[in-house]
Amino acid sequence: MSIGSPPKSLLVVRLGAMGDVIHTIPAAAALRNAFPEIRIGWIIEQRWAELLCAKEAPRSGPRNSARPLTDFVHVVDTKAWRKSLLSGGTRQQMAMARREVREQNYDIAIDFQGALKSAIIAKLAEAKTVVGMKSPREWPSRMFYTKATGANGTHVIDQYHSLAEATVGHSLPRCRAMFPQDSRNGSEAANPAQGGEFVVINPGAGWGAKQWPAERYGAVAKALAKDGLTPLINFGPGEEELALAAENASESTARRISSSIGELIALTRHARLFIGGDTGPLHLAAALQVPVVAIFGPTDPTRNGPYATRSIVLRASASRTSLSHTHEPDPGLLSITTDEVIAAARQILEAPPA
Repeated sequence: MSIGSPPKSLLVVRLGAMGDVIHTIPAAAALRNAFPEIRIGWIIEQRWAELLCAKEAPRSGPRNSARPLTDFVHVVDTKAWRKSLLSGGTRQQMAMARREVREQNYDIAIDFQGALKSAIIAKLAEAKTVVGMKSPREWPSRMFYTKATGANGTHVIDQYHSLAEATVGHSLPRCRAMFPQDSRNGSEAANPAQGGEFVVINPGAGWGAKQWPAERYGAVAKALAKDGLTPLINFGPGEEELALAAENASESTARRISSSIGELIALTRHARLFIGGDTGPLHLAAALQVPVVAIFGPTDPTRNGPYATRSIVLRASASRTSLSHTHEPDPGLLSITTDEVIAAARQILEAPPA
């Protein structure tokens, strides 16, 4: 089979993290839209699988609203495996995962991640062709590709779209991200404000340099509560103290909310506005076309900022682009004031819908 002919089956390799998976989904959706009959699998870390498949839904079989994009979700847990790499249980789990993928006999595997581990996983799938970028995130990944292609575009979503186009050999119409809908999450998560309008505020970030102070998020929440909105402080594992600090600073006008990914999808669909830094929940909001106020520091919003939604991105000129996972907040990020964020939020809220 030539790389330009329509494939019968295709494997997406994008293990994580949350925002990166979300950035990859539009490219996979474009492939799905162009080839409705293609069999698409996706290898993903267990903790992010709800971005592709509702929690209690089957991970394979006919597609439906609970698993709208892929025919098969292949789940791995590389973090747990690394902790006990030599144990019999880990080796058994790895063997089962490898066998499950190989049994699908994929024609093409696309490594959207560009990491050494994702390239190795793509190669172990034994697809006829393994596609990746010419300049992957970790250069040794190139050794495992049978076809390497350049990435066009500035934003990472554009780059992934161009990789999908290079894989099939022609242009693909743009598509919005597709997310599972789980009816069990809908009614409870969609009405956290008892029918009123709410804003989701997310003080957490992947590492300290990207993290605007939690107390300032609380002050923003307090101001928006005075405007009649219900502020919800979203937090994930390990972010309990941040959420509590933001809630306390809001003087109890906001409330903390922790949810599964499926619940967060259902919640975010109905938000009036999302406020946060460069982190997965913000990119989920943008993908769901919820208006966003994005607070950026060391990461570049032209590459990773909110995409195709109404948004205001705040980034100080003092910030310098860096992917170093340092703990101390970026000085430029700290120069962004509470008043600036409140003003940006009100500007979006007062604007008529696009």
